Amino acid sequence: MRLGFHFFTILLLMGSSGLHGQAGPPARSPVIFTFATVGDSRGEPGAAGNSAQDELWVQNAAVAARMFNEIGRQHPQALVFNGDMIYGYTTDLAVLDRQYAFWRGMVTGLLAGGTYVLPVPGNHEVQVPTAGPDGRSTKLAEETHEGAWRRNMGDLILNTALWKRLTGSEVTAWRVENRPLPGSDGISTNQEQLSYSFDVGPIHLAVINTDPVGRDGSVPLAWLQADLAAAKARGCRRFFVFGHKMPFTYVPQGKKVPKEGGLEGRRDERDAFWDLVEAYSATYFCGHQHVYHASQPRLAEGGKAWQVIVGSGGSPFGFKPGQTGSPLDRMYAWASVSVREDGGVSVQVFGFDERLGPTRILESFEIPK
Repeated sequence: MRLGFHFFTILLLMGSSGLHGQAGPPARSPVIFTFATVGDSRGEPGAAGNSAQDELWVQNAAVAARMFNEIGRQHPQALVFNGDMIYGYTTDLAVLDRQYAFWRGMVTGLLAGGTYVLPVPGNHEVQVPTAGPDGRSTKLAEETHEGAWRRNMGDLILNTALWKRLTGSEVTAWRVENRPLPGSDGISTNQEQLSYSFDVGPIHLAVINTDPVGRDGSVPLAWLQADLAAAKARGCRRFFVFGHKMPFTYVPQGKKVPKEGGLEGRRDERDAFWDLVEAYSATYFCGHQHVYHASQPRLAEGGKAWQVIVGSGGSPFGFKPGQTGSPLDRMYAWASVSVREDGGVSVQVFGFDERLGPTRILESFEIPK
């Protein structure tokens, strides 16, 4: 069950002296790895209030720059960015390269300050608006754009020497060849550096491309199943999966389904994917929906796995003011994650409002070992 911020704060205030003479909480196992995660910083062309620079770079630079600066001051070992860092949606590869270059410039301070930046592909990176058979426009992944992703992000996927220098930890089980292969999972193109994985001690991190060419809005299920099984056989005890699209779209009670569809278009595959996440007690971090929302989708059936949507890095909010009744639904936010030696995980979510007010803790919760 999720711990609310106020309860978490009470625990902190109790300290070792306890409350009314009672003993305080037991000492926690040492933290062995920390990372931050967020996604969706791209802007929207023609949005009200856009400057000339906003139109050129199509990036919410004011929010993203502040967020990256504050994440840097927290000194996580890594930042996993869950896609839609550029607007894309163009066949002009020079425009794509220019947008990637701007975003790479914004995260340079993180890399210089000791935080490794690990990118995850989103639909805005790999898709292009395309006329469908009925004449209406749809968006489909293109092989040229998968290549543009590798050209602009491949040096980060994975520079093991840089990872060790910045994080102080060793990467193991990294092979660029470990990726979904054409002919499996409906894959038709080279997925090198689009879906990938590695270990950090007993922790396994897997990144999946949720919009491969010809299979937009899907999961490389067979690859991921084999990947997680191999990691467990190596002795990994804590599993994190990162992708852009969410399996379960956040729909506030009594509201219509938002326009940002996730993986529901392939419902059987989505359910099989979540079966796998549950089987490994994994945590899935994603973006796409421009909101922060953490949930345990199968809690009512006894499931324990968490889906954490952090598509709140600066892209236009998915909900209008007052639409949901929750102030968290219009907050720019990121998650800060600490993994302990015993396998327990602490998540703190930090954010600030649309007026760029003070940063505060929005929510805190524990994921037991």
